[in-house]
Amino acid sequence: MELVKWNPVRDMFSLRNRINSMFDDFFLPSSSVESEWGLGSWNPRADVYDDKDSIVIKAELPGVDKKNIHVDVKDRVLTLSGERSEEKKVKEDNYYRRERTFGRFERSFTLPGEIDPDKIKADFKDGVLKIEIPKPEEQKPKQITIH
Repeated sequence: MELVKWNPVRDMFSLRNRINSMFDDFFLPSSSVESEWGLGSWNPRADVYDDKDSIVIKAELPGVDKKNIHVDVKDRVLTLSGERSEEKKVKEDNYYRRERTFGRFERSFTLPGEIDPDKIKADFKDGVLKIEIPKPEEQKPKQITIH
C-alpha cells in the first residue's frame, strides 16, 4: 500500500467540484446533444508544428463533412470553423452511453509574421485536416557560409 500525503486544500477543491457538479446536474441537466465539457460545443484537437519551409496545423475532424469545414485568414489569425452533424439513425431510448459530441466548432491560431493567404494549402483526408502555411521569406533561416 502506498502512503499519500494528505492535502486539505486539494480535498476542499475536490468537494467543491462535486457539489458544483451536483447542482449543475440538477438545474442544468444535460441532454443527448450536450456533453460534460460544454453545452453542445466541442473543439477538435490540433497539432501545430514548424516544418522547414512552413508552419503546419493538423486538426482531427472525424465525422465532419469536407463541405462543412471553413478556413479563414485575417490579420495574422487563422480561424478553423465548421460543424459536425448529428446522426439521427438511432433512437434516444436505445443508447446506453453517448460520448461523442456534435455541433459547431471554432479554433483560432495566431500566425507569426505576415503570411501570404494565397499560398496556404489545405488537405482533408481520413478525418484529418492538414493546413500548410508557407513561412515568409524573412522568417526562413539563412545559411551563412564561413570562409
